[in-house]
Amino acid sequence: MTYSLTTPLYYVNAKPHLGSTYTTIACDALARFQRLEGNSVVFITGVDEHGQKIQRTAESQHISPQDHCDLISSQYSQLWTEWGISNDRFVRTTSDRHLPLVQEFFRRCEAAGHIRTGHQEGWYCVDCEEFKDDPADAESPDCPIHRKPLEWRDEENLFFCLSQFQEQIESLIAQPGFIAPSSRKREVENFVAGGLRDFSISRVNVSWGLPVPGHPGHTFYVWFDALLGYLTALLDDGGPVDLERLASIGWPADVHVIGKDILRFHAVYWPAMLLSAGLPVPKRVFGHGFLTREGQKMGKSLGNVLDPEHLLQQCGTDAVRWYLLRDIQFGEDGDFQQQRFLDLVNNDLANTIGNLLNRTSSMSRKWFDESLPVDVDAVRSTHVLRDKAEQTASVVRRSIQDLAFHKACEAVLQLAIDANGFLNEQAPWSRMKQPGQEQQVGEDLYAVLECARYVGILLQPIVPDLSARILSQLNLAPTQTAWIKALTWGQLTPGGSLPKPEPVMQRLELDAPL
Repeated sequence: MTYSLTTPLYYVNAKPHLGSTYTTIACDALARFQRLEGNSVVFITGVDEHGQKIQRTAESQHISPQDHCDLISSQYSQLWTEWGISNDRFVRTTSDRHLPLVQEFFRRCEAAGHIRTGHQEGWYCVDCEEFKDDPADAESPDCPIHRKPLEWRDEENLFFCLSQFQEQIESLIAQPGFIAPSSRKREVENFVAGGLRDFSISRVNVSWGLPVPGHPGHTFYVWFDALLGYLTALLDDGGPVDLERLASIGWPADVHVIGKDILRFHAVYWPAMLLSAGLPVPKRVFGHGFLTREGQKMGKSLGNVLDPEHLLQQCGTDAVRWYLLRDIQFGEDGDFQQQRFLDLVNNDLANTIGNLLNRTSSMSRKWFDESLPVDVDAVRSTHVLRDKAEQTASVVRRSIQDLAFHKACEAVLQLAIDANGFLNEQAPWSRMKQPGQEQQVGEDLYAVLECARYVGILLQPIVPDLSARILSQLNLAPTQTAWIKALTWGQLTPGGSLPKPEPVMQRLELDAPL
């Protein structure tokens, strides 16, 4: 089975920010999870490179739009490499393969009678690349998102006849699970209930765009061009650019993961376009929330923007991935708080998880010849911690499938807390001094180390580097195939050697604000 998932195609008007990093990290965790579930995965990310905003940005820097796109696109690609993102495709909408696909798709929509010529006038936000609903007589209106003045536009455009898809879209968004989370679904339902209106798909005054076949002077409006990047990415497998091949290589997408601000483009406009072209709609659209910092919206004017490259250099991938996926309910807005970030990373990873492994391994090495205990056949099949470990695995698998990353993290952490608590109750350091207690101590240490193994494996999609270090301390390697066998109790080899313990997570100390 092929599981396909996508991030948005990030707009290259500026370098990557923490919001795009957050989305990509979450998709990376989902992709890693699906591979561990035994699925063939196509994880797509990339960049959207056309439109007036990019044209103007390039002009302000006295460079060509293509040079600007090359620069910013390379920053995205390089940053994802530095973060260890496991994407299978990175699509650019300026690639040679994209234009023929867009034109073929457009011809299908035109042949189906869903393209018309019309006149568009109204207040327009260049940053949003969309017309706003402000009345024509509004005086100097601003975009509520970008806080910049809107521009009045009056021009001939090509329109996609979205109004013809009212009933189909209503039926689609009513399907359970198509839009998630539920709060996002209500937003889309309200939008659609207001009546779908045809939307512009071309511009006549923007040179930095793909030409519309059969309509000289028109270039594709950014959304029509960008959304098709998902299809271009799937078809970038060495085969021909042919829409008929999509069904055999991962379309429809299992999930589009996007920010909530572009929800209606993906949950309304995009499905209608696909229906017009005779293609299946995506299975799921998940709109997550925004990130703020210490309760404030991040912005250059406030000087509180978190640079993902700086964050990576100062804190490393494990700390940031853990905080973003563990502390923020994916789908809701989240607030990056530096002190809480430090507390969670140090308490959860360095103390609770790291200490569990370090002290248990140290005791086993000390009392059992630098190895795992040998005489533990009974505990390999039954132990009080077994049910807890297996239940944790079930919760993690179910939660990540539902993109509830915070629940998965909390479950793994709780397993480590419970294993630590069991160790404290049994007090092997005291029992070992009592005659005839060696086997019981060995069984308890084996069970706790088996829990540590579960922790290491279950963390693999969330914090893969930390997971690898945990497993290495147990003389194991990360799971490369389906993890169902690894998530079976009693897989540690009795008597197997244990490496000298080393901290798997250093405490994070910051001398200044990030």
